[in-house]
Amino acid sequence: MKARRDRTGLAALAPFLWLGLFFLFPFLLVAKLSLSDTALAIPPYTPRIYWSAGLAGLKTFFAALDFETYARLTSDRLYIVAYLSSLKFAAISTGILLILGYPLAYAMARCAPAVRQALLMAMILPFWTSFLIRVYALIGILKPEGLLNTALRLVGLGPVNILNTETAIYIGLVYAYLPFMVLPLYAVLERQQHDLLEAAADLGCTPFEAFWRVTFPLSLPGVAAGALLCFIPMVGEFVIPDLLGGSSTLMLGKTIWTEFFANRDWPAASAVAIVLLFTLVVPIVLYQRQQAKLMEAGR
Repeated sequence: MKARRDRTGLAALAPFLWLGLFFLFPFLLVAKLSLSDTALAIPPYTPRIYWSAGLAGLKTFFAALDFETYARLTSDRLYIVAYLSSLKFAAISTGILLILGYPLAYAMARCAPAVRQALLMAMILPFWTSFLIRVYALIGILKPEGLLNTALRLVGLGPVNILNTETAIYIGLVYAYLPFMVLPLYAVLERQQHDLLEAAADLGCTPFEAFWRVTFPLSLPGVAAGALLCFIPMVGEFVIPDLLGGSSTLMLGKTIWTEFFANRDWPAASAVAIVLLFTLVVPIVLYQRQQAKLMEAGR
């Protein structure tokens, strides 16, 4: 029995070791960098820990840490604009995804089982292709000489300039994250009992009233899960704004890349990453609670 308890304890300890190694330790490193100062050295920050100095070296190290970089983030308009722009792109794209994804998930859930499986496979199929390749494919469609303008010329319409605009970013975000909205909605809608709609019809509800009073309220857990699942990664998105939005686009993911690789301002990049992380803590907690409710409802 004791050996079995020991094995159970080790098995329970493994996830915490994994989180400590691949989340907590990198987070502490980034947090330390965010409290450092930029320096013309390798690595490009200061202070550093000199273990040879012993306890005095540790005291000197901690005394040199400060919140100067965070103060710069609040006073520099560039970072504020990038922060608000990221929230704007993520919020609007999430709303568009909900408008497009809900009817699609509803239609999938109401199809015959054979058709439903085919549609579900078609929704998952893009995940089998590299995300970067799919974004490059959008460039081929949206560029001035791309497929979209070629098709518009064939029907007598003038060319449109979409690439390197905010519209291209919204198109890319909606295209890339549509499955993340549809699949949670489909999972909730597919489990709903059709007897409830029949009961609503017997009580005098029209099809629209039955949907609005029965189907939609019962699907709200899927709506919340899909919205959070899309909003959280879109706030820190880098690839789509960089490739489709052009050099003038300001988002936090792109700002972090610029500060880290172009400006070599590692403290600023780390501080932006920490701010982004704490911004997403609330929706992440909400998403976890929503997933717990979905699991309880599935039982």
